Amino acid sequence: MRGVDRIADAPRSHLRRYAIVIAVMTLFAAECSVARTRAGDTRLSTLAARIDAHVSEPRFASAAWGIKVVSLDTGATLVARNAEMLFTPASTAKLFTAALALDSFGPDHRIATSLFATARPARDGEMRGDLVLVGYGDPTLGFDKRVSWSDTLAIALRKTGVTMVRGDIVADATWFSGPTFGSGWEAGDLQSWFGVPATALSVNENIVRVRVEPGAIPGARARLGFEPSELAPAVENRLRTVEKGGVTDISLYRAPGTATLHVFGSIALGTGEQNYRVALDDPALAAASELRAALARQGVSVSGKLRSVYWPALDDTRTSDKLWRVADIGSPPLAEIVQRGLKVSQNLYMQNLLLLVGRQAELDALAAGNDVAIPFRSTEDRAIARLRTYLAGIGIASGSALIEDGAGLSRRNLTSATALTTLLVHQGTTPEASAFRLALPEAGVDGSLTVRMRNTPAQGRIRAKTGSMRYTHSLAGYAITAAGERLAFALMLNNYAVPAQTVAPRRASAELDAIAVMLATVGERSAPAVQPAP
Repeated sequence: MRGVDRIADAPRSHLRRYAIVIAVMTLFAAECSVARTRAGDTRLSTLAARIDAHVSEPRFASAAWGIKVVSLDTGATLVARNAEMLFTPASTAKLFTAALALDSFGPDHRIATSLFATARPARDGEMRGDLVLVGYGDPTLGFDKRVSWSDTLAIALRKTGVTMVRGDIVADATWFSGPTFGSGWEAGDLQSWFGVPATALSVNENIVRVRVEPGAIPGARARLGFEPSELAPAVENRLRTVEKGGVTDISLYRAPGTATLHVFGSIALGTGEQNYRVALDDPALAAASELRAALARQGVSVSGKLRSVYWPALDDTRTSDKLWRVADIGSPPLAEIVQRGLKVSQNLYMQNLLLLVGRQAELDALAAGNDVAIPFRSTEDRAIARLRTYLAGIGIASGSALIEDGAGLSRRNLTSATALTTLLVHQGTTPEASAFRLALPEAGVDGSLTVRMRNTPAQGRIRAKTGSMRYTHSLAGYAITAAGERLAFALMLNNYAVPAQTVAPRRASAELDAIAVMLATVGERSAPAVQPAP
């Protein structure tokens, strides 16, 4: 109380000075508080506790969290929760595929698609033989609409003087040995746009777009359109138009192993155009159809039929020593394929990149004089063997990353948070791995993170791969803290269903994002990791 007495007894001029000092100090404290809020919690020591408090909320009682956060700058582990436990990673498994493909081929590698013929053109403009379109695994064929791959090849053939092909167009997709779906993929996914066949000869990302509109009057069949039109499947249309205001309930179904698309249900008059994407059942044959249409545009007719060839069948024409190479086209650089594969989580791209590694492993074995025919190993099996070797080489224990496909669609995939952060640390510290890092979605900016963490401190500070399947969610990548420290992190949430009784339930992805925002708002740097004594 003595200090208070002194102020009370002081002259008015002194009181004014004290008041000014107190006001300045109060303002300074308020500004510091705002700055701390903007920069984040500067107390690094509370980060683990804050994350632990978040993941220990009652709504996660039946779920499992796997978390690891490592500093790229100091090597220190900042957070670890169930870090060695195995979790289903969903699409964050694509990180392993991307790293392997870039390590195997380099960012500038391009994938070929080639047109051959079994005979050379005669003087009369006829070519008495087959055209053979061979795919070597490019998943991007037809994606870039600015350049027509089919017209490029058709023009090349027309320039040789050919006006008539007296033979077939053979679409050869035998470069990959094995099924056209990844290990562990579910049958229900195989008709969908995200579970398309992974084929050596692909076109338009192996998707056909379906446009649905009501018919002219109630009772009429709905009108269907397909894009590209030449890739339209066989259709059984039982979708009926109903009165305006009626129920619109549209179903599309293609049974596994069949080609017919069943469209059924109801669509009300006045309903706007409805759009869907479904998987092509025979991408190679679709590519042959596009090539024939392009040849017709260039004045080249084809008298024969279209044929597609997949493993385990073999096309004898490709092994003939009489093949004449007409032209080749190349894919975009591998770095661009990886970028699209990671940015929007494109399953076909990443599965094909894995298969390309497997095919290269087979070619390497043949070049070394090894018999690769017995025992038989699929292209995917060879790729997974090479993946295990790669992961072991960067310090990932054999049992901590059990990956079976390249896209992450398999629920049999398992990985630990430690395995993911080990990969991220390896890829995050070398200049040559920039293609890997730049391919990751950026929070609030692009890819699968376009609308996530927007207008939060994480925007522009988080680059990470998302992963989501039913009851399985993950996020793994890089963070830059408010203090400028670079972090690698892996967040995995398994066996989680959003509580039904919640008044305003948060999406499961928001639970991961909340932790990523915490990382972005750390306001102090970590100390260097203590190295173990030799």
